[in-house]
Amino acid sequence: MKTLFINACVRPESRTKILADHVLAKVGGDVEEVNLEKENIQPLDHKRMLQRDELIKNPDGSDNMLKYARQFADAEIIVFAAPYWDLSFPAVVKNYLEAVTVQGVTFRYNEEGIPEGLCKGQKVIYVMTAGGPCEGFNFGFDYVKGLCQMLYGIKDVKCFKAEMLDVIGVDIEAALQKAKDDIDRELGK
Repeated sequence: MKTLFINACVRPESRTKILADHVLAKVGGDVEEVNLEKENIQPLDHKRMLQRDELIKNPDGSDNMLKYARQFADAEIIVFAAPYWDLSFPAVVKNYLEAVTVQGVTFRYNEEGIPEGLCKGQKVIYVMTAGGPCEGFNFGFDYVKGLCQMLYGIKDVKCFKAEMLDVIGVDIEAALQKAKDDIDRELGK
């Protein structure tokens, strides 16, 4: 089983990473990590879009620009670890998803213009922690879920989270343990 771990945790003591490690221990498999802080994935601009379009038309397999899309399409389980920032996720996640969302690699349009997923993935697990309450505004997870289900063809998309971790008086360890318990219930002990 190929497990792809998308790590957007920038703090060494990341609470999101603690939960992600718990998930990775549950799902197992051959884990390949993409540490977004170290990857330096640039956002798409006009020049980069033209380069990518040319690579899609004439793939030679040796390019670096499509590597994230190919890696994502080939993974069976994908685990995202992304702290809750500004109602969403860190900007590096958006850059990564732009690099992954490539027509002809992770999805295609059929004759009716309906997207069809090209990914092998069976499951996506999104892990996050938040300093306060999300209160229904989890735009990062909603975005990832939308891409997975509408474009990539991966229907099983779950979110595990611990909230309120920066609120005075909250028992952080208890909140993290509750999230781990949720993970255990869903993914098995």
